Amino acid sequence: MRPAPPARRPVRFNFSPGFRLNPIWVLVIINFLLFLVTIFWGKGWLSIGETTYPIYKMHYYLGLIPAIFGDRIWTIVTNMFVHSDFGHIFFNMLGLYFLGRTLMMLTGSKKFLLVYFIGGLAGNVLYLLLNSSSVIPVVGASGAVYAIAGALVIMVPRMRIALWGIIPMPLWVFVIIFLVILSLPPFVSISVAWQAHLGGLAVGLIAGYIFKRRLRYYVF
Repeated sequence: MRPAPPARRPVRFNFSPGFRLNPIWVLVIINFLLFLVTIFWGKGWLSIGETTYPIYKMHYYLGLIPAIFGDRIWTIVTNMFVHSDFGHIFFNMLGLYFLGRTLMMLTGSKKFLLVYFIGGLAGNVLYLLLNSSSVIPVVGASGAVYAIAGALVIMVPRMRIALWGIIPMPLWVFVIIFLVILSLPPFVSISVAWQAHLGGLAVGLIAGYIFKRRLRYYVF
């Protein structure tokens, strides 16, 4: 005789108003502080082989540059905390806040952080494998945010979101159209590390499948 499956637990997506420091806010604060340092510290010149180009100094020290990664292995983590411009950090942190707090409610802060960092690392590894000789720094938390989205699309695919705050759609539609199709060439510029996006998304999908099998819940 098989034991009865654990009872499903109800989940309401009602978020209490007000500010409370949690892992998501810590990540957002660190990212914005480092972005301010990036802007105010300014740019310098980077020469690798026959290539010379201007680069933010923070991107040199913390960004992932595949061609010299062997000498700067810490950048596979630190590049998740620096961004290229305000739009880059704004949309990444927006996604982190709204998607991240839902995942953290479902799984807890430890599992949320595992998805975030493993997704970011996986995205960086995939980018390194496909662009090992690139001299352009890769920066941003996009791979980690895509991992969060990937986990949620498996766990709560019909969760309603509002694109730009005005266009309602289920999460699975948003992920397929905006995070998969529109994240691949030819829909993105060559400056976008779409390989890191897909690497993070893949980790999220796997994590979401594991969580959904182990966690019993229903959404209403």
